Amino acid sequence: MAIVRLWVCDGILASTVTGFVDVLAVANAVWRQGARNASATPLFAWSVESVSGLPVTSATGQAVAVDAAIGHRKAADAVVVFGPFVGGGVDAFLRHWDAAMDALQPILKALRAVHGRGSSVASVCSGAFLLAEAGLLDGAGATTHWALVDAMRRRYPEISVLGDEVLVDNGDTVCSGAMTSYLNLALRLVERCGGTALASATAKWMLIDRQRLSQASYRSLTVQAQVPHGDDLVGRAQRLLEQRLKDGIRLPLLAAQLAVSERTLNRRFLKALGKTPLQYLQSVRIDHAKNLLEATRLSVEAVGERVGYGDASTFRRLFKRETGLTPRGYQQRFGEARRNGK
Repeated sequence: MAIVRLWVCDGILASTVTGFVDVLAVANAVWRQGARNASATPLFAWSVESVSGLPVTSATGQAVAVDAAIGHRKAADAVVVFGPFVGGGVDAFLRHWDAAMDALQPILKALRAVHGRGSSVASVCSGAFLLAEAGLLDGAGATTHWALVDAMRRRYPEISVLGDEVLVDNGDTVCSGAMTSYLNLALRLVERCGGTALASATAKWMLIDRQRLSQASYRSLTVQAQVPHGDDLVGRAQRLLEQRLKDGIRLPLLAAQLAVSERTLNRRFLKALGKTPLQYLQSVRIDHAKNLLEATRLSVEAVGERVGYGDASTFRRLFKRETGLTPRGYQQRFGEARRNGK
């Protein structure tokens, strides 16, 4: 029997915890069915745990029941940590994270201890920041919510943050991406303990898409770039670029309007956002194109022209590079106008 400990704190999304448990429970049922023995030893046992051993309060104000207090000496095959959900964007999350750091120290200490004794540790969404702060991802790969990818890269440069991935499995550590990727993480645990056939059967019972491999088509490039940087020059440049979405603006003219050199503008952008002004403009254009593809029935060529790409082939190439889908494929998957016949 595999023992899984689910470590929770205030501010989590309750559904990620209860949903994770549901996957393990269904896997146990499918396991027993395959054994043709209703009393067979279950594959998984689990415990939801908090630092105090008391219920935690979810982001929506719900009380999340807890089975026990976190204890680093307890046996565990796997420990899964759930990070907080903070509305209001990246800046709000980082402020919350910094303010909660003292309260999270017992979890960080316990994570280091259980990992040191050989337990696998895994994270759901922003929980990757807990693994990173504990030093368990240094020199390894990680993923997190797509909106927090750039913030995580800046805060933990020693980690290879693979922001498009739904799951990053290093063996002893596993990270999952945005919110509902807990389903993919739970199935990975089922696969590890019970095999591919059990994971596949559990996914079918629960109607879970095991082929969801990338966050790229879901992420907003401009939201991801909204990491607080405090650079007024970059902020003014961002606004100018967004205003000139269709026509664009050449770097020399942009620098002249801001009364700085091109070199200074590039350097400040890279420091603040991790991308050049041109790369930022492309991000804004692709995001706007995604909105048009979702909300209208415009042709791919018309959408490309509206966001500043006169060459449709260039638009298609850049769009697929950033989202993992062609513009037409994106419209077929996410286009509300097309589905509603508008």
